[in-house]
Amino acid sequence: MSNTSEQYDNVIVKCTEIFKKKTIDYGTAWRILRSSSLTDQIFIKANRIRTIQEAGSSKVDEGVESEFIGIINYCIMALIQIDLINDKRMEIPFQEVIDLYHNKINISKNLMEQKNHDYGEAWRDMRVSSLTDLILMKILRVKQIEDNKGKTIISEGIDANYFDMINYGVFAMIHL
Repeated sequence: MSNTSEQYDNVIVKCTEIFKKKTIDYGTAWRILRSSSLTDQIFIKANRIRTIQEAGSSKVDEGVESEFIGIINYCIMALIQIDLINDKRMEIPFQEVIDLYHNKINISKNLMEQKNHDYGEAWRDMRVSSLTDLILMKILRVKQIEDNKGKTIISEGIDANYFDMINYGVFAMIHL
C-alpha cells in the first residue's frame, strides 16, 4: 500500500502543477460552468482516450496522459463547484482555490486507501482501457443523476462518482 500511496502522490503532483499553472493563466474562469458542462468536459476527455485506445494512435500531439490529468482536474473543479453552489464569486483567490483543490484530493486519496484495502488493489490487474470504460460509465451515471435533478433512490450521489473517476484516472496514470 505504501507504494500505491507514493505512486498516487506522484500522479497528483503532476495534476496539481497543471492546475496551478492554468489557474495562474486563466484564473477560475471555470466557475462559469454549470455542473452539466463540467460533466460534458470530462466526457469529451474520456471519449477521446477511448477513441485513441481503439485506433491505436492520435492525430493531435497530446497523448492520453494529458487527458487523464484533465479528467482528474475537471472532477476536482466539479467537486469544488458542488461545495460552492451558493458562492457567486467568479474569481476565487489563488491560495483559496488551491486549498479547496487539496481538500478534494485528500478526500479522494482517503477513499482510494479504504477501497484499496477492501478490494486488494484489484485495479493493478486491470487494463487502462477498462479504467477508461469505468470512467465513461461513471460519467453516464452522473449525467443521469443530473437529468434527475440530483435525486437518487438507492445510488451514490454525484460527488461519489466524481471521486471514483479521480481515482480511476490516477490508477490509469500509474499504469501508464
